[in-house]
Amino acid sequence: MEDSDILNQFLDEKTKSNGFKLLLEKYQQKIYWHIRRMVINHDDADDLVQDTFIKVWKNIEKFRSDSQLYTWIYRIATNECITFLNRKKMKGSTSLDEVSTELMDNLKSSEYFDGDKLQRKLQYAILTLPEKQRLIFNMKYFDDLKYEEIADVTGTSVGALKASYHIASKKIESILLNDEITF
Repeated sequence: MEDSDILNQFLDEKTKSNGFKLLLEKYQQKIYWHIRRMVINHDDADDLVQDTFIKVWKNIEKFRSDSQLYTWIYRIATNECITFLNRKKMKGSTSLDEVSTELMDNLKSSEYFDGDKLQRKLQYAILTLPEKQRLIFNMKYFDDLKYEEIADVTGTSVGALKASYHIASKKIESILLNDEITF
């Protein structure tokens, strides 16, 4: 179903619930994985997905059709992730390194992550990236978004995104090729 059809149903009071259901069916899993790659923990990701779609429900009237619906939803999800991670950093004056270490520990012990050693090493490498590079890498590599779409979500220029993605890729490649890091 096209986004315009979903929006039309969502904006009509008679069909709003069905429109929201269709929206969830189309985007919930994509948003879950986008968030999960940022926060690692399954329960945190579930909570943030719920928060994201509550904001979508409350603010759908503010959606301007000059952007795509999924980039608007991704932006909400991304902002929820950033807010969550910042709150985690602020709690007890935790540094970004400590948050990254906690996320890495969650990755190692997660019962929901059943990847092989290479997948764990890739996730570890991604977690070593600064927050913005991690976000850009995830959206480009995993979500297969175009730079223009990522620019809509992040408010960053396409040139800066390309540079960040390139730098992130090189950092990840370096870690993946490092035989001293094992899982």
